[in-house]
Amino acid sequence: MNYSVEYEPEALIALDKLSGAVRKRIVNKIEWLAANFDQITPVPLTANLAGYFKLRVGDYRVIYGFNVELNTIAIYQIGHRREIYG
Repeated sequence: MNYSVEYEPEALIALDKLSGAVRKRIVNKIEWLAANFDQITPVPLTANLAGYFKLRVGDYRVIYGFNVELNTIAIYQIGHRREIYG
């Protein structure tokens, strides 16, 4: 079942700052996540990002949450791993 994806304003701003090739890879991976969410095991985060999940795209990370009942994935942050975790 496909999930719908909602981007928070902070994630859209971060996505706009990335180069075209990196942006395309990340958007493609998010679309893959939405199409295959029922077959994966989300990777939970800890510490100050507890309650969120990560999607790895090379050296970049997509921080997201989801609602199984509404079939939605909310994208909260997108950035290089040194920025996300630092």
